[in-house]
Amino acid sequence: MLINCVVYQHGTKLADIPVSEISDYIAKPDTFVWVALQDATPEELEEMREEFALHELAVEDARHGHQRPKVEEYGASLFTVLHLIEPLVVPDKPSELNIGEVNIFTGSNYVLSVRNRSQQGFLGVRARCEREPELLRHGSGFVLYALMDSVVDRYFPIIDGFETELELIEKDIFTKKMARSNIERLYELKGRVMVLKHAVAPLLEGTSKLSGGRVPSICLGVQDYFRDVMDHLSRINSLIDTMRDTIGTAIQVNLAMATIEENEVTKRLAAWASIFAIWTALAGVWGMNFENMPELKWKYGYAMALGVMAVACSFLYWKFKRARWL
Repeated sequence: MLINCVVYQHGTKLADIPVSEISDYIAKPDTFVWVALQDATPEELEEMREEFALHELAVEDARHGHQRPKVEEYGASLFTVLHLIEPLVVPDKPSELNIGEVNIFTGSNYVLSVRNRSQQGFLGVRARCEREPELLRHGSGFVLYALMDSVVDRYFPIIDGFETELELIEKDIFTKKMARSNIERLYELKGRVMVLKHAVAPLLEGTSKLSGGRVPSICLGVQDYFRDVMDHLSRINSLIDTMRDTIGTAIQVNLAMATIEENEVTKRLAAWASIFAIWTALAGVWGMNFENMPELKWKYGYAMALGVMAVACSFLYWKFKRARWL
Protein backbone atom coordinates (compact mmCIF):
# COMPACT_ATOMS: atom_id res chain seq x y z
CA MET A 1 0.00 0.00 0.00
CA LEU A 2 1.35 3.39 -0.98
CA ILE A 3 1.63 5.83 1.94
CA ASN A 4 3.06 8.79 0.09
CA CYS A 5 5.25 9.67 -2.88
CA VAL A 6 6.88 13.10 -2.68
CA VAL A 7 9.52 14.86 -4.74
CA TYR A 8 12.01 17.31 -3.14
CA GLN A 9 14.28 19.86 -4.71
CA HIS A 10 17.05 21.77 -2.92
CA GLY A 11 15.73 20.46 0.42
CA THR A 12 12.18 21.73 -0.13
CA LYS A 13 9.06 19.74 -0.90
CA LEU A 14 8.13 20.23 -4.52
CA ALA A 15 4.97 18.13 -4.91
CA ASP A 16 3.18 14.86 -4.29
CA ILE A 17 3.45 12.85 -7.48
CA PRO A 18 1.96 9.62 -8.86
CA VAL A 19 4.17 6.56 -9.05
CA SER A 20 4.21 6.65 -12.83
CA GLU A 21 6.12 9.97 -12.79
CA ILE A 22 8.92 8.83 -10.47
CA SER A 23 11.37 7.99 -13.23
CA ASP A 24 10.83 11.44 -14.80
CA TYR A 25 11.64 13.33 -11.60
CA ILE A 26 14.69 11.33 -10.54
CA ALA A 27 16.27 12.24 -13.87
CA LYS A 28 16.23 15.92 -12.90
CA PRO A 29 19.27 17.47 -11.19
CA ASP A 30 19.19 18.44 -7.48
CA THR A 31 15.95 16.47 -7.08
CA PHE A 32 15.12 13.31 -5.19
CA VAL A 33 11.96 11.30 -4.63
CA TRP A 34 10.93 9.83 -1.26
CA VAL A 35 8.39 7.00 -1.42
CA ALA A 36 6.89 5.12 1.53
CA LEU A 37 5.09 1.78 1.24
CA GLN A 38 3.39 -0.37 3.86
CA ASP A 39 3.04 -4.16 3.47
CA ALA A 40 3.83 -3.84 -0.20
CA THR A 41 2.56 -6.49 -2.59
CA PRO A 42 4.90 -8.20 -5.10
CA GLU A 43 3.27 -6.15 -7.84
CA GLU A 44 4.03 -2.87 -6.04
CA LEU A 45 7.63 -3.92 -5.46
CA GLU A 46 8.01 -4.83 -9.11
CA GLU A 47 6.63 -1.44 -10.12
CA MET A 48 9.12 0.29 -7.82
CA ARG A 49 11.95 -1.83 -9.17
CA GLU A 50 11.15 -0.60 -12.66
CA GLU A 51 10.74 3.06 -11.67
CA PHE A 52 13.92 3.25 -9.56
CA ALA A 53 15.95 0.59 -11.42
CA LEU A 54 16.48 -1.28 -8.14
CA HIS A 55 18.81 -4.26 -7.89
CA GLU A 56 16.95 -7.53 -8.28
CA LEU A 57 18.60 -9.20 -5.25
CA ALA A 58 17.64 -6.32 -2.95
CA VAL A 59 14.05 -6.44 -4.20
CA GLU A 60 13.98 -10.21 -3.65
CA ASP A 61 15.07 -9.74 -0.02
CA ALA A 62 12.34 -7.15 0.49
CA ARG A 63 9.78 -9.43 -1.14
CA HIS A 64 10.61 -12.40 1.10
CA GLY A 65 11.07 -10.36 4.30
CA HIS A 66 12.31 -11.68 7.65
CA GLN A 67 15.82 -10.45 6.91
CA ARG A 68 18.67 -9.93 9.34
CA PRO A 69 19.36 -6.21 10.02
CA LYS A 70 22.02 -5.10 7.55
CA VAL A 71 23.41 -2.40 5.29
CA GLU A 72 24.42 -3.62 1.83
CA GLU A 73 25.83 -1.81 -1.18
CA TYR A 74 24.55 -2.55 -4.67
CA GLY A 75 26.66 -0.42 -6.96
CA ALA A 76 25.87 3.22 -6.18
CA SER A 77 22.81 2.36 -4.09
CA LEU A 78 22.26 1.07 -0.54
CA PHE A 79 19.84 -1.53 0.78
CA THR A 80 19.16 -1.28 4.52
CA VAL A 81 17.09 -3.60 6.69
CA LEU A 82 15.94 -2.51 10.16
CA HIS A 83 13.79 -4.33 12.70
CA LEU A 84 10.79 -2.49 14.13
CA ILE A 85 10.10 -3.79 17.64
CA GLU A 86 6.78 -2.97 19.28
CA PRO A 87 5.66 -4.11 22.76
CA LEU A 88 2.31 -5.89 22.77
CA VAL A 89 0.20 -6.20 25.92
CA VAL A 90 -1.62 -9.55 25.90
CA PRO A 91 -4.21 -10.13 28.70
CA ASP A 92 -3.13 -12.67 31.32
CA LYS A 93 0.30 -12.99 29.67
CA PRO A 94 3.62 -11.14 29.95
CA SER A 95 4.23 -8.36 27.47
CA GLU A 96 5.25 -9.75 24.11
CA LEU A 97 7.06 -8.14 21.22
CA ASN A 98 5.90 -7.70 17.64
CA ILE A 99 8.86 -7.77 15.27
CA GLY A 100 8.26 -5.70 12.18
CA GLU A 101 10.68 -4.76 9.45
CA VAL A 102 11.50 -1.79 7.25
CA ASN A 103 13.51 -2.13 4.04
CA ILE A 104 15.10 1.08 2.77
CA PHE A 105 16.38 1.47 -0.78
CA THR A 106 18.60 4.52 -1.09
CA GLY A 107 20.11 6.01 -4.21
CA SER A 108 21.61 9.38 -5.03
CA ASN A 109 18.19 10.73 -6.04
CA TYR A 110 15.65 8.53 -4.28
CA VAL A 111 14.63 6.89 -1.01
CA LEU A 112 12.13 4.04 -0.90
CA SER A 113 11.01 2.66 2.46
CA VAL A 114 8.94 -0.53 2.65
CA ARG A 115 7.42 -1.19 6.08
CA ASN A 116 6.10 -4.67 6.91
CA ARG A 117 4.23 -6.16 9.89
CA SER A 118 4.30 -2.95 11.89
CA GLN A 119 1.93 -0.13 12.81
CA GLN A 120 4.77 2.31 13.55
CA GLY A 121 4.78 4.86 10.77
CA PHE A 122 7.37 7.44 9.74
CA LEU A 123 5.17 10.45 9.10
CA GLY A 124 6.87 12.22 11.99
CA VAL A 125 10.24 11.60 10.37
CA ARG A 126 9.09 13.13 7.11
CA ALA A 127 7.65 16.16 8.93
CA ARG A 128 10.90 16.58 10.87
CA CYS A 129 12.96 16.53 7.67
CA GLU A 130 10.67 18.99 5.93
CA ARG A 131 11.06 21.40 8.88
CA GLU A 132 14.85 21.37 8.34
CA PRO A 133 15.38 22.13 4.63
CA GLU A 134 19.02 23.08 5.22
CA LEU A 135 19.64 19.48 6.34
CA LEU A 136 17.35 17.96 3.73
CA ARG A 137 19.61 19.61 1.14
CA HIS A 138 22.02 16.71 1.82
CA GLY A 139 19.52 14.63 -0.09
CA SER A 140 18.73 10.95 0.26
CA GLY A 141 21.66 10.34 2.63
CA PHE A 142 20.10 12.54 5.29
CA VAL A 143 16.70 10.86 4.82
CA LEU A 144 18.35 7.47 5.38
CA TYR A 145 19.92 8.82 8.59
CA ALA A 146 16.56 10.24 9.77
CA LEU A 147 14.81 6.90 9.24
CA MET A 148 17.56 4.92 10.99
CA ASP A 149 17.70 7.41 13.85
CA SER A 150 13.94 7.14 14.36
CA VAL A 151 14.05 3.34 14.49
CA VAL A 152 17.01 3.27 16.89
CA ASP A 153 15.46 5.87 19.21
CA ARG A 154 12.39 3.64 19.52
CA TYR A 155 14.59 0.96 21.08
CA PHE A 156 15.28 3.08 24.18
CA PRO A 157 11.73 2.94 25.67
CA ILE A 158 11.73 -0.82 25.11
CA ILE A 159 14.95 -1.38 27.02
CA ASP A 160 13.72 1.01 29.74
CA GLY A 161 10.67 -1.23 30.09
CA PHE A 162 12.93 -4.28 30.35
CA GLU A 163 14.95 -2.63 33.12
CA THR A 164 11.79 -1.74 35.04
CA GLU A 165 10.51 -5.31 34.76
CA LEU A 166 13.87 -6.69 35.89
CA GLU A 167 13.85 -4.41 38.95
CA LEU A 168 10.38 -5.67 39.91
CA ILE A 169 11.54 -9.28 39.62
CA GLU A 170 14.65 -8.55 41.71
CA LYS A 171 12.43 -7.26 44.53
CA ASP A 172 10.78 -10.69 44.71
CA ILE A 173 13.98 -12.73 44.64
CA PHE A 174 14.08 -13.24 48.42
CA THR A 175 10.32 -13.68 48.77
CA LYS A 176 9.49 -17.22 49.89
CA LYS A 177 7.85 -19.57 47.41
CA MET A 178 8.53 -17.17 44.50
CA ALA A 179 11.69 -18.83 43.14
CA ARG A 180 10.02 -20.90 40.40
CA SER A 181 7.80 -18.00 39.32
CA ASN A 182 10.80 -15.65 39.24
CA ILE A 183 12.83 -18.05 37.11
CA GLU A 184 9.99 -18.32 34.58
CA ARG A 185 9.66 -14.52 34.43
CA LEU A 186 13.42 -14.10 34.05
CA TYR A 187 13.60 -16.56 31.16
CA GLU A 188 10.71 -14.81 29.41
CA LEU A 189 12.46 -11.48 29.87
CA LYS A 190 15.73 -12.94 28.63
CA GLY A 191 14.01 -14.07 25.44
CA ARG A 192 12.66 -10.58 24.79
CA VAL A 193 16.07 -9.03 25.51
CA MET A 194 17.61 -11.37 22.93
CA VAL A 195 15.06 -10.19 20.35
CA LEU A 196 16.33 -6.64 20.85
CA LYS A 197 19.93 -7.89 20.80
CA HIS A 198 19.37 -9.49 17.40
CA ALA A 199 18.01 -6.19 16.11
CA VAL A 200 20.85 -4.04 17.45
CA ALA A 201 24.09 -6.04 17.10
CA PRO A 202 24.00 -6.61 13.31
CA LEU A 203 22.85 -3.03 12.71
CA LEU A 204 25.79 -1.74 14.74
CA GLU A 205 28.13 -3.49 12.33
CA GLY A 206 26.28 -2.17 9.29
CA THR A 207 26.12 1.44 10.50
CA SER A 208 29.89 1.50 11.00
CA LYS A 209 30.22 1.31 7.20
CA LEU A 210 28.37 4.62 6.87
CA SER A 211 30.34 6.65 9.41
CA GLY A 212 33.98 5.79 8.82
CA GLY A 213 36.42 4.31 6.35
CA ARG A 214 35.23 4.13 2.77
CA VAL A 215 31.88 5.85 3.11
CA PRO A 216 29.36 5.30 0.27
CA SER A 217 28.94 8.36 -1.93
CA ILE A 218 25.30 8.68 -0.84
CA CYS A 219 26.40 9.31 2.75
CA LEU A 220 29.17 11.80 2.04
CA GLY A 221 28.59 14.92 4.10
CA VAL A 222 26.39 13.22 6.69
CA GLN A 223 28.92 10.85 8.30
CA ASP A 224 28.65 12.71 11.60
CA TYR A 225 24.93 11.95 11.74
CA PHE A 226 25.50 8.25 11.17
CA ARG A 227 28.19 8.36 13.85
CA ASP A 228 25.48 9.61 16.23
CA VAL A 229 23.28 6.64 15.28
CA MET A 230 26.22 4.33 15.87
CA ASP A 231 26.77 5.88 19.30
CA HIS A 232 23.13 5.23 20.24
CA LEU A 233 23.41 1.65 19.03
CA SER A 234 26.58 1.16 21.07
CA ARG A 235 24.84 2.44 24.20
CA ILE A 236 21.86 0.16 23.66
CA ASN A 237 24.13 -2.80 22.97
CA SER A 238 26.05 -2.15 26.20
CA LEU A 239 22.80 -1.88 28.17
CA ILE A 240 21.62 -5.17 26.68
CA ASP A 241 24.87 -6.94 27.61
CA THR A 242 24.65 -5.57 31.16
CA MET A 243 21.03 -6.67 31.43
CA ARG A 244 21.86 -10.16 30.18
CA ASP A 245 24.54 -10.50 32.84
CA THR A 246 22.12 -9.25 35.51
CA ILE A 247 19.44 -11.68 34.36
CA GLY A 248 21.96 -14.54 34.45
CA THR A 249 22.97 -13.61 37.99
CA ALA A 250 19.32 -13.30 39.05
CA ILE A 251 18.56 -16.75 37.65
CA GLN A 252 21.46 -18.24 39.60
CA VAL A 253 20.29 -16.54 42.80
CA ASN A 254 16.75 -17.82 42.27
CA LEU A 255 18.04 -21.33 41.65
CA ALA A 256 19.99 -21.07 44.91
CA MET A 257 16.86 -19.84 46.70
CA ALA A 258 14.87 -22.74 45.24
CA THR A 259 17.53 -25.16 46.54
CA ILE A 260 17.42 -23.53 49.97
CA GLU A 261 13.62 -23.83 50.05
CA GLU A 262 13.86 -27.49 49.09
CA ASN A 263 16.44 -28.05 51.85
CA GLU A 264 14.09 -26.39 54.32
CA VAL A 265 11.33 -28.81 53.35
CA THR A 266 13.72 -31.74 53.58
CA LYS A 267 14.84 -30.68 57.05
CA ARG A 268 11.24 -30.35 58.24
CA LEU A 269 10.38 -33.78 56.92
CA ALA A 270 13.50 -35.28 58.52
CA ALA A 271 12.69 -33.61 61.85
CA TRP A 272 9.11 -34.89 61.92
CA ALA A 273 10.27 -38.32 60.79
CA SER A 274 12.74 -38.41 63.71
CA ILE A 275 10.02 -37.42 66.17
CA PHE A 276 7.64 -40.08 64.94
CA ALA A 277 10.47 -42.62 64.83
CA ILE A 278 10.90 -42.29 68.60
CA TRP A 279 7.16 -42.71 69.11
CA THR A 280 7.09 -45.73 66.79
CA ALA A 281 10.15 -47.38 68.40
CA LEU A 282 8.83 -47.11 71.94
CA ALA A 283 5.37 -48.23 70.90
CA GLY A 284 6.94 -51.18 69.14
CA VAL A 285 8.89 -52.26 72.22
CA TRP A 286 5.89 -52.13 74.51
CA GLY A 287 3.66 -53.67 71.90
CA MET A 288 5.51 -57.00 71.87
CA ASN A 289 3.40 -58.19 74.88
CA PHE A 290 5.89 -60.70 76.35
CA GLU A 291 5.00 -62.12 79.78
CA ASN A 292 8.41 -61.34 81.24
CA MET A 293 8.04 -57.62 80.57
CA PRO A 294 7.35 -56.12 84.02
CA GLU A 295 5.63 -53.09 82.51
CA LEU A 296 2.70 -55.25 81.44
CA LYS A 297 1.78 -56.08 85.06
CA TRP A 298 2.36 -52.54 86.38
CA LYS A 299 -0.71 -50.50 87.13
CA TYR A 300 0.81 -47.30 85.75
CA GLY A 301 2.76 -48.90 82.88
CA TYR A 302 0.51 -47.59 80.09
CA ALA A 303 0.54 -44.04 81.43
CA MET A 304 4.30 -44.23 81.94
CA ALA A 305 4.80 -45.42 78.32
CA LEU A 306 2.77 -42.56 76.94
CA GLY A 307 4.60 -40.12 79.17
CA VAL A 308 8.02 -41.36 78.04
CA MET A 309 6.94 -41.06 74.40
CA ALA A 310 5.59 -37.56 74.93
CA VAL A 311 8.72 -36.41 76.77
CA ALA A 312 11.06 -37.89 74.14
CA CYS A 313 9.10 -36.41 71.23
CA SER A 314 8.80 -33.03 72.97
CA PHE A 315 12.54 -32.96 73.58
CA LEU A 316 13.27 -33.66 69.92
CA TYR A 317 10.72 -31.06 68.84
CA TRP A 318 12.41 -28.49 71.09
CA LYS A 319 15.86 -29.35 69.69
CA PHE A 320 14.69 -29.13 66.05
CA LYS A 321 12.83 -25.89 66.74
CA ARG A 322 15.93 -24.41 68.33
CA ALA A 323 17.97 -25.48 65.30
CA ARG A 324 15.31 -23.87 63.04
CA TRP A 325 14.45 -27.10 61.33
CA LEU A 326 10.82 -26.62 62.29
